[in-house]
Amino acid sequence: MADKPSTPLLDTVNSPAELRALPREDLRQLADELRSEMIDAVSVTGGHLGAGLGVVELTVALHTVFDTPHDRIIWDVGHQAYPHKILTGRRDRMRTLRQKDGLSGFTRRAESEYDPFGAGHSSTSISAGLGMAVASDHLGTPRNVIAVIGDGAMSAGMAYEAMNNAGAMDARLIVVLNDNDMSIAPPTGALRTYLAKLVSGPVYRGTREAAKAVVQKLPPFLHEPARKTEEFARSFFTGGTLFEELGFYYVGPLDGHNLDDLLPILENVRDAGAGPILVHVVTKKGKGYAPAENSADKYHGVSKFNVITGAQAKAPSNAPSYTSVFAETLIQEARDDERIVAVTAAMPSGTGLDKFAELFPNRIYDVGIAEQHAVTFAAGMATEGMKPFCAIYSTFLQRAYDQVVHDVAIQGLPVRFAIDRAGYVGADGPTHAGNYDNAYLGAIPGIVQMAAADEAELRHMVATAAAYDAGPIAFRYPRGDGMGVDMPERGAILPIGKGRIVRQGGTIALLSYGTRLGEVLAAADRLAALGLNPTVADARFLKPLDEELIARLAATHDVVISTEEGGLGGFGSHVATFLAANGLLDGKTRFRPLMIPDRFVEHASQADMYAEAGLDRTGIVNTALTTLGYDQAAMTAALAKI
Repeated sequence: MADKPSTPLLDTVNSPAELRALPREDLRQLADELRSEMIDAVSVTGGHLGAGLGVVELTVALHTVFDTPHDRIIWDVGHQAYPHKILTGRRDRMRTLRQKDGLSGFTRRAESEYDPFGAGHSSTSISAGLGMAVASDHLGTPRNVIAVIGDGAMSAGMAYEAMNNAGAMDARLIVVLNDNDMSIAPPTGALRTYLAKLVSGPVYRGTREAAKAVVQKLPPFLHEPARKTEEFARSFFTGGTLFEELGFYYVGPLDGHNLDDLLPILENVRDAGAGPILVHVVTKKGKGYAPAENSADKYHGVSKFNVITGAQAKAPSNAPSYTSVFAETLIQEARDDERIVAVTAAMPSGTGLDKFAELFPNRIYDVGIAEQHAVTFAAGMATEGMKPFCAIYSTFLQRAYDQVVHDVAIQGLPVRFAIDRAGYVGADGPTHAGNYDNAYLGAIPGIVQMAAADEAELRHMVATAAAYDAGPIAFRYPRGDGMGVDMPERGAILPIGKGRIVRQGGTIALLSYGTRLGEVLAAADRLAALGLNPTVADARFLKPLDEELIARLAATHDVVISTEEGGLGGFGSHVATFLAANGLLDGKTRFRPLMIPDRFVEHASQADMYAEAGLDRTGIVNTALTTLGYDQAAMTAALAKI
């Protein structure tokens, strides 16, 4: 690792107020030091790198021009906000980023008064900012509200819904479009910067308002031609027609790394008065760090890395990741079936579909950060006989719940949902935890739900989904590597709604749904050492439940314990409902569901999170002994033997 960077100017800045006290000529040096500090901090903890590097100058400019925290800056997506965290009193904790009890990787209201709105998912800032602006008007508290939206977030419909509403309300809202991928209209030198300064300034705006007054005195039939002439003249240079149509005053595009341009333009915008304004800023993802500039995808989110070489650390593993197993298996199936297509919502590499795209470039569709559209788009393909695999993280599929219900399930369409990042995700915390799909999909009639116990089971479930045409089918799998089991060459088609006995025993039945199976088997070994030889079953399916298997376990065991990587209302709830409805809890059998607790759990390692939930081997053993009636003394004595 390189030595910690020298940051003499940044060392004097512990708050935006101190930043605003600096001479303007010092801000370039401050930005350079801020960039070096961020690179060094993220090299220690891992996290999101490229997006934050791209907004260093913009962050400095915003906190210089606006009176934060009285003025509100909302970062969308929140992973752009690392430089903002450093400048707002959290620099001394940056090397705890995404660690247990450390700083969040996203903005959080509970973390700082400078974070007015939490953001883990994208495309929410304009809606939230509009709400803040309207509330400020109602309360008679004048303030600027700035929504910084970028990193693809403008591809989501919610952003345009909010802009449409803001334009109609003529609300005082500033939207900064951080265009860091493909510019709508890239800047090409001094002329564009000059025009941005011009149209943001009081002279132009005053002239424009005066012209509007003159137009009002013209005959009505000339009003619309005059408006379109002015709009065309400006949009010819600025490309702002779309935003103008939505009711925003458009400024830009401008170089987001040039403080000499950013500062006066933002000052003009700040002083412009009422009405929504959009400032189009073009930045480079990974700016100032060559490895991140040259590989924006690879350095979007990173593990710990060497600052000098850019090499990222990765723990050695003999097992493939679940994501790669999904992708490789889908490729196998797609080679044999030309109707198989893949859909992703701006996550081709995160879902492993970049590998699919290399082989089948005409059979993959990246729809942008638009999960609702992705699901209905897939439904449309399914109506015509295609076999769409919609690969979306569990936490992001929540955003498309209505579409899953109305556009897929009610119509019985065979859309395949590959649900990545199921269960706890570790350092990304509660905004990204995939805790709810067991419950929210389990409430939908007619859907098939599967959870892979290991990477071999995932291969079977991909094959099963490819063969299933009777309606929607979903399979879930976690973040990280598999268990290292032997892998079949091809996936086998599983009988729908049938689980399997993994280990036969008595007294206690451990019924696993998902990849807790490894911990369940380890718990079974500990219990066997105490003379309690449990049965271990892999449910495989939540819907339809293997009712025959569950009834047999309840009839032949004193205790049945279910485990799942999901929250209340999921697998355990379905098992309990079946047992109660069929009178199977009226005798000696005691049922205990183990699940993710009904609260938001802060970021930590996945292992720590599951241990806290009682879903590791120790927690499972403790639950078994407690249910069997062991008191604390007996439990302590028993556990001392293993």
